[in-house]
Amino acid sequence: MAEADLDVLIRQIAKAQNKSLMAAVKKRRDQIMARAAKAKDKETRDQFRLIARSTMELGTAAARRLQNSAANTADSYARAIRNATEEAAAAAKKPAKKKDV
Repeated sequence: MAEADLDVLIRQIAKAQNKSLMAAVKKRRDQIMARAAKAKDKETRDQFRLIARSTMELGTAAARRLQNSAANTADSYARAIRNATEEAAAAAKKPAKKKDV
């Protein structure tokens, strides 16, 4: 029954990837915000802040897509295993037909 746990494993891997992706996005946002803090004029500072905000939004959207994709994959796998198990059980219940020669 180790195969049944594969959907859980898919979700765990996606969660770990999601955490690392969000950490990278936050690190990048912080780097851009640091550049904004060092900016000499207001226009440049506002531009860096806008880039940092966009970076965070796009990174969050990518993480959400990754999570949704993993959830769909895990659900699909679990459904396929469940259907295969039901088909095998149904096939075991049916008696084998004899061929007339």
